[in-house]
Amino acid sequence: MEPSREPEFLPPDGPLREDVSRLGAMVGRMLAEQGGDTFFARVEQVRTAAIRRRREGASVEELAASLAGLDADDAEALARAFATYFQAVNTAERVHRIRRRRDYQREGSAPQPESLLDVLGRLKAAGVGADELVGWLDRLWIEPVFTAHPTEAVRRSLLEKEQAIVASLIDGFDRERTPQERREDDDRIYMALSAGWQTAEASPVRPSVQDEREHVDFYLAHPLYRIVPALYESLAQALQTTYGVAIKLPRLLRFASWVGGDMDGNPNVGADTIADCLDSQRALVLERYREDVATLARLLSQTEGRVAASAALRARLADYRARFPAAAAQIRPRHADMPYRCLLQLVGARLALTGDESSDGYPSSGELLDDLQLIADSLFQHRGVHAGAYAVERLLCRVRSFGFHLARLDVRQDSRVHDDALAALLADDGWAARQADERARQLRDYASGGARFAISHAEVVVALYDVFATLGNTRRRYGGEAVGLYIISMARSAADVLAVLALARYGGLVQDDNVPLNIAPLFETVDDLKNAPATLRALLDDPVYRRHLAARGDQQWVMLGYSDSGKDGGTLASRWGLQRAQVELLEVAHAASIQLAFFHGRGGSASRGGARITPALMSSPRGAVAGVLRVTEQGEVIHRKYGIRALALRNLEQTVGAVLRASLRPRVDEPREARWREQMDALAAASRKTYRAFVERDGFVDYFRTATPVDVIERMTLGSRPASRRSMRGVQDLRAIPWVFAWTQCRSILPGWYGLGSALEQGVQQFGEAALAEMARDWPFFCNLLDDVEMVLAKCDLPIAEAFSKLSGPLHEEFFGLIRAEFARTRHWLLRLKGSEVLLRDEPRLAASIRLRNPYVDPMSLLQVDLLQRWRASERQDDAVLQALVACVNGVAQGLQNTG
Repeated sequence: MEPSREPEFLPPDGPLREDVSRLGAMVGRMLAEQGGDTFFARVEQVRTAAIRRRREGASVEELAASLAGLDADDAEALARAFATYFQAVNTAERVHRIRRRRDYQREGSAPQPESLLDVLGRLKAAGVGADELVGWLDRLWIEPVFTAHPTEAVRRSLLEKEQAIVASLIDGFDRERTPQERREDDDRIYMALSAGWQTAEASPVRPSVQDEREHVDFYLAHPLYRIVPALYESLAQALQTTYGVAIKLPRLLRFASWVGGDMDGNPNVGADTIADCLDSQRALVLERYREDVATLARLLSQTEGRVAASAALRARLADYRARFPAAAAQIRPRHADMPYRCLLQLVGARLALTGDESSDGYPSSGELLDDLQLIADSLFQHRGVHAGAYAVERLLCRVRSFGFHLARLDVRQDSRVHDDALAALLADDGWAARQADERARQLRDYASGGARFAISHAEVVVALYDVFATLGNTRRRYGGEAVGLYIISMARSAADVLAVLALARYGGLVQDDNVPLNIAPLFETVDDLKNAPATLRALLDDPVYRRHLAARGDQQWVMLGYSDSGKDGGTLASRWGLQRAQVELLEVAHAASIQLAFFHGRGGSASRGGARITPALMSSPRGAVAGVLRVTEQGEVIHRKYGIRALALRNLEQTVGAVLRASLRPRVDEPREARWREQMDALAAASRKTYRAFVERDGFVDYFRTATPVDVIERMTLGSRPASRRSMRGVQDLRAIPWVFAWTQCRSILPGWYGLGSALEQGVQQFGEAALAEMARDWPFFCNLLDDVEMVLAKCDLPIAEAFSKLSGPLHEEFFGLIRAEFARTRHWLLRLKGSEVLLRDEPRLAASIRLRNPYVDPMSLLQVDLLQRWRASERQDDAVLQALVACVNGVAQGLQNTG
């Protein structure tokens, strides 16, 4: 536990202090009103004790004793009360980010760091000319991928209440608001808080795939749909300001989703969910376009005689009147002299036909773009720049970004499922055990179309046949843009990729004698990452696959798994394995004259690859970005990054800026890096050895299951997918999300640092402290790694982790002794190498944010320890205690702003 340091707020954050105080007072008033004065007094008593523990360094036992033995309902209410305080603090901090952004944007202020204006200024100072920059814009491919890992699946109704609070706080930026207006702001906030308190945070029913889709679609079709045009406008303005260049920007941004397509380990996902999700997304985006077209029709009321319209537009209007007579008859006679309004009304009618899959609808989004561009061109030609042209441009931007599919749907399946299907198709029970080279030889004829499988009615075969048949039907109905990558989990050989080609042909996914599918092997474990270059080399040497790749434009996607590699080898071995794999995979691709693109499977926490975008990309290997960023967004990250429009825009601007910087001016070639890589090989091996020795120790599984609340997490209705792949015999059987979630809840956050201290200590002995300090100072990769681990350490609380550990009984002394010693080693050597005496010395705002939350997190953690003991004593049968535990888990997750 880091000692508390004052002040809690930095000098520029006075308005944040005011908002936190204002919201905190309202939460207190609401708790007293909803729970009674006695309840509120109990909350205040616990909060005061928690603050005293932090400030005076009091023992954890005193605070724990004040929370022991509470009635389950009282415990749940207490946990929810502290969680409500967190929601208020989180909301205030998000609004303060908007306030700081506005301060930077005021005339005369310097550009906000990592804004597009700041990035372009840096690039220009680094010698990047306008032509070079514009040339790279054509190559940009930025694609956030929303996944079905809802470690924080906030209810839509609660999201809307949060947005009401945000809107009222933003209204408060206006210092000219009257006292009456400010009272109305407070009333709206208080109403949202009160209604939120009376709303369950989550349904007791496990979400279906449809529920998960609706959750993701909220962010895509609302905040992101609204702000995408603003991103392009911000970039255009930055180009104009920095370079004096005004160009029509190419498409830079698109979105994808795994919801409904991620079959790996989820029996609830298959051909039907693929079809349902694509159908629903299409209907949703078409509805948004119809709303925008109707708005434009009301706006563009220009009448003949006042201003002309282009001949092309009048011709298109005449054509549509003839083609859609029923819709044309609905145009009011008094609007007949308004060409833009008339055409847009007919465009809306054609969009409706598109949703009905009528042959008279738009065959693709390209034809809708043609109609909208025709309107925009006519406006620009006839003095309409400020009379609606930019509103049309905004819709054009949305259609280019979202198409008729909203988000491309990826499909993922485990390579072992493909092997099960092939074993049935080939009547070979030993298929999966055969050598990879032998399997590849046998699959080539099937993958190329030279041979056909006999029909099989085995369940696994029928399921995969339906998937590929659905993907083929989707392409025919909606076009190729609707389908993203086909990802192979646990891919370990070229045969695993050829298997997908062969099964796709079996399912009829064929166009012009090629399989129209981008296939991405996913390398997940440390060993898989180490062997990935050899796997890719074998794949690119295969003549059948090279013909397939040529038909796909000679671009190969590779997905890198941050989560399972971290669970497998610890954070240092994982991060270095990922870095080294990218370097070596790029070398293989260069030798084969193909373009390699990486898909980063990052989670929300640092333990699963979560990172700040700019340092993460700037510390990537040279050439690894090259204008392309495809990355998963999941759990609480989606809400934190995209839940509020202004912050969604800020995050996308930071992403575009980071991709531009890492592509145009990656870090310079460093002659010392060869030596650093050798040293890092030794550090990663030492870290992995220490980490594996811990998780493979006799009794570890029992320790993990008793010293963390993983058994509660497994009961929570977080997602449609099971928490483990099979009955848990070891770490390898548990999914990475509940693994990290459980360690985060017990406040040790062990996957984010364990093994690093031992590795650094051995590295100092082997290479010298000065050598490692040089790496920490001068090597962006190592510096960024240490920064991420430092943040994790700052969020840890070893005394509370010890309270959880004691739940393991006789296993506590053995395992927690190792944890305590390794934590001390990690903290000691990290601070020594960074030349600091305290954690987060260079991140005062983050340090203040953590200190602000700790007094509210601590009671929920200790309450959770007491409840866990009681629930397990009831043989996990006491549902009232379980509900209180779930409230604690949710509250701690909100406080730490990290789950899995």
